[in-house]
Amino acid sequence: MLTKFECKSARVKGLAFHPKRPWILSSLHTGVIQLWDYRLNTMIEKYEEHEGPVRGVHFHSQQPLFVSGGDDYKIKVWNYKLRRCIFTLLGHLDYIRTTFFHHEYPWIITCSDDQTVRIWNWQSRNCINILTGHNHYVMCAQFHPTEDLVISASLDQTIRVWDISGLRKKNVAPGPGGMDSVRTPGQTELFGQTDVVVKFVLEGHDRGVNWAMFHPTAKLIVSGSDDRQVKVWRYSQEKAWEIDSCRGHYNNVSCVSFSNSQDVILSNSEDKSIRIWDLNKRTCLYTFRREHDRFWVIGAHPTLNLYAAGHDSGCIVFKLERERPAFSVNVSSNTLYYVKDHFVRALDFTTNKDMPVLQLRTGIRIPMFSAAYNPAENAILLVTKTPLGENSFYEVYTLPKDAGQRDPDMSDGKRANGSNAVWVARNRFAVLDRRANCILVKNLKNEEAAKKIPMTNCDDIFYAGTGVLLYREGEMMVLYDLQQKGPLHQARIPKTKYVVWSNDMAHVAMLGKRRQCAVFNILKCQCTYLRSYPFLQM
Repeated sequence: MLTKFECKSARVKGLAFHPKRPWILSSLHTGVIQLWDYRLNTMIEKYEEHEGPVRGVHFHSQQPLFVSGGDDYKIKVWNYKLRRCIFTLLGHLDYIRTTFFHHEYPWIITCSDDQTVRIWNWQSRNCINILTGHNHYVMCAQFHPTEDLVISASLDQTIRVWDISGLRKKNVAPGPGGMDSVRTPGQTELFGQTDVVVKFVLEGHDRGVNWAMFHPTAKLIVSGSDDRQVKVWRYSQEKAWEIDSCRGHYNNVSCVSFSNSQDVILSNSEDKSIRIWDLNKRTCLYTFRREHDRFWVIGAHPTLNLYAAGHDSGCIVFKLERERPAFSVNVSSNTLYYVKDHFVRALDFTTNKDMPVLQLRTGIRIPMFSAAYNPAENAILLVTKTPLGENSFYEVYTLPKDAGQRDPDMSDGKRANGSNAVWVARNRFAVLDRRANCILVKNLKNEEAAKKIPMTNCDDIFYAGTGVLLYREGEMMVLYDLQQKGPLHQARIPKTKYVVWSNDMAHVAMLGKRRQCAVFNILKCQCTYLRSYPFLQM
């Protein structure tokens, strides 16, 4: 898990990403709605008109609107440009659990502890249909991303899929009969056919169902329940059936979500964990835990590889894996080496020719963190960092000399555990072993070529040329001589994540998320640039 943003607040019950801007809404158990910029780590606005917990929030896909629903039985539609609530919808008789806009029509869907699902027209500000049939609290109700379907989950242990095509035909546009085909909301036809009908009732959970949602493209449904299970269902035009169950949580599953970019399911629970499941194998890939906070809601960004989860003391925005490919530039040959789809590829900047040069071992789902090319030995050093930070490893490969003249073969490169690895000589590289609190110097055969160097508080290591390396120790950056086994220079440069050297190795830039610092190679700071931002415009 790559945490991009974290905020502290009261218990978060609802979350919503803005479809285009780097914003996230979090609705709190205290009745407050917070609007955050997760890139700048800044709260933009706070809305405090609800009385009691706010459990559902959602942005409109095109208009400057969002909708919220809470324990005061009120549905509020807000204009974030005007910074106020523009109207309130009344009708539910108990706590409101979720609120969602329709992706195309001027509709809002809500569900409540009054055992109903309601569909509203936010332009006319009327309720256009009430979906009844559940006999316990309805915990979640959502529109299908593209089809005329609605899904609802209830504590009556069932999931219902509703067909709303009749509602669309009679409320959105006139049919072939002209305006005569547009009828008043909720009106039934001669033989009692209603605008919304139940298509499927999914039964299989042993306790109440807290969340259910459609897959964005496939005919799949995922659900999470108080029986501690995550279930995957498939449906067709005629029927729906259970595929499998994902077991591993040891308390109520609060929320579940599909990923928009990967074949995974995300779930979180009152057992204080987020779990990532393989959609095809239904096995748990990763588990992320908090020490004291139960999780209540999880959501995925509609287009980006971003996810958010709300817990007892705030919310986090995170990625499952890096999107930036590992790369290294060979300046002498004007070639870029990078990793893509289990291949090391070479891009010649002169001819713009891109070709695979080496096939890597398969079976590793995690993207490479970094790549470092050694022109002297025609070798490449690859580092993979796992989401939990444990079991990270490195690989060293010798690239074939006839690359590009034939199909690349799978190489039997050397692999071993290590938090990071950097070149320190023509045929030597250093490995940071954080479990053993030491630095190892190895040769191309992955054999130790020198004694272990104890490093008790070392967080990370960086390339610094022949015979030396940079390492980070808290807020200090230290230039270390591997032959003399002692520090040469050090400077306080906090939160350094990346190091970039000039061609003559006389200057180095140390980069952090909000701080860039240029220094001499004796670690004397020349200038520091703190990123600043103009006033946020709505």
